[in-house]
Amino acid sequence: MVATSPQSTSPTLELKGEQRVVIHGLTWQSYQQILTALPDNRRARLIYDQGTLEITMPGEDHDFFSRMIGRFIWTLIEELGEQLGFEIKTMGSTTMDYPDLDKGAEPDEAFYIQNQPQVKGRKVNFAADPPPDIVVEVDITHTDINKNRFYASIGVPEFWRFNGKVLRIYQLQNQKYVEVENSPTFAVVPKFRLYEFLEQCRTSEVQASKSLRTYIQQELLHK
Repeated sequence: MVATSPQSTSPTLELKGEQRVVIHGLTWQSYQQILTALPDNRRARLIYDQGTLEITMPGEDHDFFSRMIGRFIWTLIEELGEQLGFEIKTMGSTTMDYPDLDKGAEPDEAFYIQNQPQVKGRKVNFAADPPPDIVVEVDITHTDINKNRFYASIGVPEFWRFNGKVLRIYQLQNQKYVEVENSPTFAVVPKFRLYEFLEQCRTSEVQASKSLRTYIQQELLHK
């Protein structure tokens, strides 16, 4: 097992998980009708996998983790992008529909990085364009969708999954995910830096961002 839990010195906080509704035996057409009927400004996120629709209502803890992990990734690109030769296109929870696979998802965070040049400056066409290079999902409570199998099947190269305590990073190899210790995209950044960043964000998100940038500039860029 690759994943390691963070070494936190603060008291353990009880996390409030997501609320979920699961509908089985739903056709693609019915899923599309539900998508169309829901308002654009909704908080609920949908994932549909070959007849199973899961509707997730994120809570405060879920939103905190997903947004801070997204900020962590964005900051790494901002600071290291020139060195790594990467840019970024943030997709957030954009609906990613794949009718040919009978699958659709609204992940917590999604980013084009290696493939950003292919989709920059326009809307993504998921029928023709590659999937995002990194997808992030926060699942504090149980989900009925096998998300590892789901995102592997649509070809997402790198999948970050966080349960509120432990981050697992998966790399697509031969159409299946293999858990790895550190992100293949950010191989120079050890995973424990994310844990430190999230811990600092609990008390000061601004200071956490400053500390992360200082670490990158002093420890990674000037070695």
